[in-house]
Amino acid sequence: MRTDIPLSCPVPLRHTTVQLAHGGGGRLMRQLIEEVFLEPLPSPALAERHDSAVVPLGAERLALTTDSYVVTPRFFPGGDIGRLAVYGTVNDLAMSGAHPLYLSAGFILEEGLAMEELRRVVASMREAARECGVRLITGDTKVVDRGKADGLFINTTGAGRVPEERSVHPRRVRPGDVVLVSGDVGRHGIAVLSVREGIAFETPVQSDCAPLAPLVAALFEAAVDVHCLRDATRGGLASALNEIALDGGVSLAVDESAVPVDEAVAGACELLGLDPLYVACEGRMVAFVPAPQADAALEAMRRHPLGAGAARIGRVTEGPAGKVSLRTRLGGQRLLDLLSGEQLPRIC
Repeated sequence: MRTDIPLSCPVPLRHTTVQLAHGGGGRLMRQLIEEVFLEPLPSPALAERHDSAVVPLGAERLALTTDSYVVTPRFFPGGDIGRLAVYGTVNDLAMSGAHPLYLSAGFILEEGLAMEELRRVVASMREAARECGVRLITGDTKVVDRGKADGLFINTTGAGRVPEERSVHPRRVRPGDVVLVSGDVGRHGIAVLSVREGIAFETPVQSDCAPLAPLVAALFEAAVDVHCLRDATRGGLASALNEIALDGGVSLAVDESAVPVDEAVAGACELLGLDPLYVACEGRMVAFVPAPQADAALEAMRRHPLGAGAARIGRVTEGPAGKVSLRTRLGGQRLLDLLSGEQLPRIC
């Protein structure tokens, strides 16, 4: 048997133009960030490679994050682009252990967008901000020609305060840590796809779009020494795990049978040829905690509605940095690698 045949298609080392895959949360997006942005714009905060940058501000520490939302369609089961913009930014702040405080919003509007639809999006953002306890304090609008913005894009920036005693980032992950996930995965991507492609599943799938800050707060209130947090957005759970393994310089061992996947999501993925571990979430997070505190962390998460389905899915090991191995449902082993791009484009 030949052994020189690659097990997967190689990722092109260079592209002369931007590809959709560069925004998909996979290997090409990581390459884009490293080579086009991090190399010419070096800074200690960027080098942390976390969902938010944590910087000193006098005696305080400030978490800052920014994100853009281009989801199609703009309204989907369980959410919409306005709610997603608020929740997503609040979640990125929470992943650094911050208390979210303030948001800004920039709107790119395409000529011809229905004013009533814009009002619905803004009203949704207002309700989401109220739910999250954050204030939207500044913003900007730009209008572009027809065909130049797909209706509506939103950019948000968030600021929050990080308590002095908290340190949550990939470099704190250690061999022996337990990997927890806050609930079933893959809902958001399938919910968006069902509307975009006009697919009716026997059991409708709702997006898991939700604010994670209260769930994070529950972990700290339980006195859990949280080493790292990451929300599983673009590229899903698998990409989040790979990012932490690479940035933390560790290996992970994950049990596929322990990862919760809703029956409807699993059925939809099987029908469409998708792997639910790579399908985006917008209300799920991964937590890395010391093994002696894993049970306490699970209990704290499960007491909160957003963590009722929390599960222990793996552990951090001594293996090569960046390796994520998956024990399959059949008992075999395979690498859970980063994809080049993403199975489903435009999901956030």
